[in-house]
Amino acid sequence: MIRNVQTVIPGIATSDGAGVKLRRSLGGQQRIRLDPFLMLDEFSSNDPNDYVAGFPSHPHRGFETVTYMLEGHMLHEDHLGNQGHLKTGGVQWMTAGRGIIHSEMPQQVSGAMRGFQLWINLPAKEKMKAAGYQDIQVEDIPTVNLANGGLLKIIAGSYVTSGEMVAGPIGGITTEPLFLDVHLPIGGEFDHVVPEAHNAFLYVYEGELAVGDPLKAVPKQAAVVLGKGDHLKVKAGSAGAQFIVLAALPLGEPIVQHGPFVMNTREEIEQAIEDYQNNRLTAS
Repeated sequence: MIRNVQTVIPGIATSDGAGVKLRRSLGGQQRIRLDPFLMLDEFSSNDPNDYVAGFPSHPHRGFETVTYMLEGHMLHEDHLGNQGHLKTGGVQWMTAGRGIIHSEMPQQVSGAMRGFQLWINLPAKEKMKAAGYQDIQVEDIPTVNLANGGLLKIIAGSYVTSGEMVAGPIGGITTEPLFLDVHLPIGGEFDHVVPEAHNAFLYVYEGELAVGDPLKAVPKQAAVVLGKGDHLKVKAGSAGAQFIVLAALPLGEPIVQHGPFVMNTREEIEQAIEDYQNNRLTAS
């Protein structure tokens, strides 16, 4: 059964960190989410005034943050002593767990800075686990040359080509996330199995794309939420298309959010605030 377009959540211009300009779709107006996805930001600018101030040191608890750099260079540092240079094509996958304090600062003062930050919820039983960080370089992300001349990058999940399964570098996560970056030529088609139990959406960042059966054109710079089914079918338009595909198992749990803390109850949020104020957020 082909997944058709269920709803479209436009990316709304906003800013975060120390004034980084971005577009927020999931997690934006009325905090519209798609369980277990909490937020998706796209940052894209050639003007250093839009990004150079970066994201100075700040806390998180209760979820995972994923940053995918299309173009540019940022430095991640956290209280655990991790340091990662996030460069063009690379990914950082950070599990905040019970608490992490980190910064993401641009290492450039000119040129383009483009990419995404995604927040994925953790189940209640994992919200207070130890924090972790994975620094994934571009050479560690498998790519598949598609028969139509397109290109597929597999960040999480897998893709079967010529009878062989190609898996991304991220695994062992309860929500079983799928994260693909797909580049299609003019008129190029792409089909992929998406487990029926997963919630799924895609986000077009370049070109033109139509989705589903029958095909329906979707806008750029918006989270295109897909309906029920077990199969994704898309076709690029006259400018080709570049887009990300995201899917994961929903948790079906209450969500209470206060800024960088995402828990299941108000009491847990109050505890997170108190822990941060008293330097206990990251204590084991």
